[in-house]
Amino acid sequence: MDQNVLHNLSYGMYVVSSCKGYLMNGQIANTVFQITSEPATVGVSINKNNLTREYIESSNLFTCSILTDETPLLFIGKFGFKSGRTENKFKGVESEILKNGCPAVIDHSLGYFGARVVKRVDCETHILFIGEVTEAKIIKPGRPMTYEYYHMVKRGTTPASAPTFIKGEKR
Repeated sequence: MDQNVLHNLSYGMYVVSSCKGYLMNGQIANTVFQITSEPATVGVSINKNNLTREYIESSNLFTCSILTDETPLLFIGKFGFKSGRTENKFKGVESEILKNGCPAVIDHSLGYFGARVVKRVDCETHILFIGEVTEAKIIKPGRPMTYEYYHMVKRGTTPASAPTFIKGEKR
């Protein structure tokens, strides 16, 4: 089976965040998608080993910030290749606490939404959280960063925890 065929699916680049009491964490995610419009429902895939997954499961809440294609690699690296277990990813980052109590990233974002988890699906290495959108805001106009743009133009890499990671592949 040639798993590379899956690279033809479209993905974006997002910061998915959640909270656990007063604690906040966020991570880069490329698998966020709209499921329905009435009610507005989205899905997000999060690796079971990630701290963000723990926070989403604890609070049943998450936010998603949509990154612009001008987002620097260093910013993506802060949320994508660092652990919230060892550092505060929100330090020095403009963010906003939404009504659901979770942070949304403002820096390098076109907009954001907050969601309440209505269902969880165990997908072996990941959990698919299905959430009803409870609030949303456009921050500025621009082009969202696609995962293809991240790889081809920004020359970004895929971490092993990403749902699109293929062992032994060189992109």
